[in-house]
Amino acid sequence: MSLETEAIKPHIGSIIRADRAALCEDDATAQACLDLLEQRGVLVFPGINMSDAQQLAFTDRLGDRVNYTSTASGSDADAQDVYTISLDPAVNKEPFYVLGTFFWHMDGVTSDIPPPRATILSGRRISARGGQTEFANTYAAYAGLPDWEKAEVADLRVIHSAYASTRLVMEEEGNDEFFSHARRYVKEHPLVWTHESGRKSLLLGSHADRVKDMPLAHGRSLLARLLEWTAQPDYYYRHEWQEGDLVIWDNCGTVHRVVPYDETSGRTMHRTTIAGTELVS
Repeated sequence: MSLETEAIKPHIGSIIRADRAALCEDDATAQACLDLLEQRGVLVFPGINMSDAQQLAFTDRLGDRVNYTSTASGSDADAQDVYTISLDPAVNKEPFYVLGTFFWHMDGVTSDIPPPRATILSGRRISARGGQTEFANTYAAYAGLPDWEKAEVADLRVIHSAYASTRLVMEEEGNDEFFSHARRYVKEHPLVWTHESGRKSLLLGSHADRVKDMPLAHGRSLLARLLEWTAQPDYYYRHEWQEGDLVIWDNCGTVHRVVPYDETSGRTMHRTTIAGTELVS
């Protein structure tokens, strides 16, 4: 096993150079990646050029595979459990899910299953403008809060909903059925997630609608300010995609978003997902 690693920033991100076959076939190499992911939040494999089969093999080496968007347009387009992320109408007839990724979020927060442990994304076709993926470390953001603010947010609970995310990307008028579906996905979670490891992170994103038992404006202002704090330069990394890049991120310890890009750009990403084992609440 041989991993060449280079830290991108002190609090987030590492560049990894490794043998592609070892990533797909060697348990020790996979475990080293998982350990590093826990520490760094985002791992970047520049120009590794994995096929779908290799990406699935790497995914399976890291953990159990899950496809929580199996009914979404673009899912399983070329291979089972590979989700094709694209705004091309020929690939994706329902763009609202992809448009929602323009805003900070964590995947799976409003689902009944544990949020995915990690996400693996490979760049197949890159947009000439926009399309970068941005990440922010929610572990580091919590750790960096002053003690008085940690005490203030320690016991707060937040209502998360798919509706809160949906209203950012589409009008309610004329989309009653879609919004009715979105309103079914509501979860209450602690603002500070204490993980099984004992580490703590902030649980934030476009799906965080309001703070329970707090006046609406006060609660939403708090959530907005904490999200701004989390996305400050010390805890933030923007990945400038090149074709063939592969990126893994800790879905439970980061928030992420994509810089908007034109649907005619042809930008295409292939995503696989590692199942989570830890419920939030």
